[in-house]
Amino acid sequence: MRAVIQRVRRGGVSVEGREVAKIGQGLVILLGIGPEDTEEIARAMAYKISRMRIFEDDQGKMNLSVLDVSGEAIVVSQFTLYANTKKGHRPSFILSAPPEMASPLVDRFVELMSEQGVVTQAGEFGAHMLVDIENDGPVTIWLEM
Repeated sequence: MRAVIQRVRRGGVSVEGREVAKIGQGLVILLGIGPEDTEEIARAMAYKISRMRIFEDDQGKMNLSVLDVSGEAIVVSQFTLYANTKKGHRPSFILSAPPEMASPLVDRFVELMSEQGVVTQAGEFGAHMLVDIENDGPVTIWLEM
């Protein structure tokens, strides 16, 4: 499982002109699922992300988590995080999990984030999404489990 975590002032996701998710301060999590990923990995990742101290405290140090700042999250499925670019100029995505496996695991990850206490919304799996991210910092973290 791979995630690109962005600390945001605001974020949103639209599909065909329809807003499907919108948050203020929090995290936009681009989530890729690999064929070996499990609920156990999703649970560990949700725990880690919900407690990751990437928000600033009173002294301007990254010392607070999304939980500490009462932030929210948006999870966007992103199979392109498993792009293989070693050969040629066109990425291959054969290393990503098939949709029938990835979709339920993305949904479960959203539930697990909520269970950690983070109000979490999601994009729409398999849809062409427009993701609006106002990256704060910018702070962008790559996480793989």
